[in-house]
Amino acid sequence: MSQELRLIRRITLKLIPFLILLYLIAYVDRSAVGFAKLHMGADVGIGDAAYGMGAGLFFIGYFLLEIPSNLMLERFGARRWFARIMITWGAITMGMAFVQGPTSFYVMRFLLGAAEAGFFPGVLYYITQWFPVRHRGKILGLFILSQPIAMMITGPISGGLLGMEGVGGLHGWQWLFLCIGAPAILLTWPVLRWLPDGPKDVKWMDPVEKDWLAGELKKDLEAYGQTRHGNPLHALKDKRVLLLALFYLPVTLSIYGLGLWLPTLIKQFGGSDLVTGFVSAVPYIFGIVGLLIVPRSSDRLNDRYGHLAVLYVIGALGLFLSAYLTVPVLQLAALSLVAFSLFSCTAVFWTLPGRFFAGASAAAGIALINSVGNLGGYIGPFVIGWLKEITGNLATGLYFLSGVMICGLILTGVVYRVLERKHVLPESKFAASARSSR
Repeated sequence: MSQELRLIRRITLKLIPFLILLYLIAYVDRSAVGFAKLHMGADVGIGDAAYGMGAGLFFIGYFLLEIPSNLMLERFGARRWFARIMITWGAITMGMAFVQGPTSFYVMRFLLGAAEAGFFPGVLYYITQWFPVRHRGKILGLFILSQPIAMMITGPISGGLLGMEGVGGLHGWQWLFLCIGAPAILLTWPVLRWLPDGPKDVKWMDPVEKDWLAGELKKDLEAYGQTRHGNPLHALKDKRVLLLALFYLPVTLSIYGLGLWLPTLIKQFGGSDLVTGFVSAVPYIFGIVGLLIVPRSSDRLNDRYGHLAVLYVIGALGLFLSAYLTVPVLQLAALSLVAFSLFSCTAVFWTLPGRFFAGASAAAGIALINSVGNLGGYIGPFVIGWLKEITGNLATGLYFLSGVMICGLILTGVVYRVLERKHVLPESKFAASARSSR
């Protein structure tokens, strides 16, 4: 193993498992509402459309505060800012146990999004300070493993906690929110104690290694034409940022549109809450497989857009089949195909912004891309809830998401033509192979 790979491996082992744990908790906290909905709707009077709107309002709060949050990260450092985010989102998640109806549900979901704003894009920015571009696909794939793992364990955990109905005079869904919110608060101290703000702060890298890493990041800055705006807010007006934000929208719209309604869809197969929880975990196993395979392939071939195009096709096909088929086992297989596609798309996509921006501009740009893209987290659940209330089934919503993935496929070509043709980047092995075979 080369000295470079040994250092990258050491950085990975020091940082990524802990970051995976933190984001896993965040993802559980935002997603468990899909299981709480199985009972809280009847208990406090929240219908399908109201649930869809409330589930999506998380992303409105996220959208409004994400850019300020990422700029605060740049100012105060990852350690303190991540700790602040975690303690507030943990407290608000626990507060979800006491919603009394649609209005309080809307308010708490909005506040949860506002509290968590900046964590995911903050970690993405943080990773750009530690890993050269050529290693980021694999690293992002490892980090984003926390998403399907969280969704996979949320089902069984939620199913078990929903079974605590009546304990201590509380409903099962109230116990669910209380129990999943606590870990974020408890992990605040380890974040303050163990998470370094940047490479300069660590003792487990010697000066030579720190200089090498700084040099490699500088080479990326030059090779990929990365931009450092004098005022980081100028990145928000950069056409590349706006185009990438639009490009990200189909992924988030589909992930959250499907994810927040998946428990309801699986419940229609029949079975208890616990069985629903375990069956809901199956597609996310395939999401994990995708994250272990696809980003590495993308790094190895230095190809992003070809991989994204194929993934969008797979996702569109899987969503169409999950709506068209009526046999539960086949529907589950189609949904597993969708999970493979969507989570892999996320990892490959997030290698793109770091190719064009660095420093505070990267912090602002990544935040805007994620915040605009995450409006899909509002649109997806809301539209599916609205369509379900009109049609009485979830199939129409799945067809809608299939169309969204087709839009993502079209945008792949648009983004490639607009961005890559204007920046002379190293030719991918994928493209070189295709050209030489002509």
